Amino acid sequence: MTTTEEQTRGHAGLPALMSLMTGDEKHGPAATSTLDVLWVLYDRVLRVTPDRIDDPARDRFLLSKGHGPMAYYAVLAAKGFVPVGWLPGFGSYDSPLGHHPDRTLVPGVEIGSGSLGHGLPIGVGTALGLRLQGLDEPRVWVLTGDAELDEGSNHEAIAFAGPAGLERLHTVVVDNSSARHARPGGITARFEAAGWSAMTVDGRDHEALYEAFTAPHPGRPHVVVARVEPKSL
Repeated sequence: MTTTEEQTRGHAGLPALMSLMTGDEKHGPAATSTLDVLWVLYDRVLRVTPDRIDDPARDRFLLSKGHGPMAYYAVLAAKGFVPVGWLPGFGSYDSPLGHHPDRTLVPGVEIGSGSLGHGLPIGVGTALGLRLQGLDEPRVWVLTGDAELDEGSNHEAIAFAGPAGLERLHTVVVDNSSARHARPGGITARFEAAGWSAMTVDGRDHEALYEAFTAPHPGRPHVVVARVEPKSL
């Protein structure tokens, strides 16, 4: 078995793939905090593959937490969306793998991201658009960080999505204790107040993540708060 084959074998190979991406502005904690969430989504939940990235019936995954995308690129490489050979060029002038993902350059990427607070509003619009087109099969998944909830645009999206009954909308909040503002009752309480289905789980426990991601939530959008180690550790 070649080194490349070993690197791309499942979750255990992701650290090796991430190690290929070096340089400044890596936002390492931002990347590693999302690794398990991304793997469970792409390995067991999302209905999208490299050969159906333009299929109208595919699930849409929107990485709102777009700074520090190394874990995202590693998972895309492990799943065959991008070549492993792209990874060492991460962040270089002529590389498609920038410090923020670019949907026009990276196969499988749905949105350009990095500006905090954009992904969830785009997810709401995407879910609405799919509904208006009569596309009931696709699900929309948005990955945000807890610090992104300091952005008011997210709260407008949260407040709209619940009463709108956007059942196909799912949000994962990776909580590494980097938000500036505490929320009474925790993050899930904010979503529940707006009519969302909400769960909090260990963000490193793959089975707990899978069960939370696939929990039924008829008539309501769904959020999973994935708690990981604090960013400062």
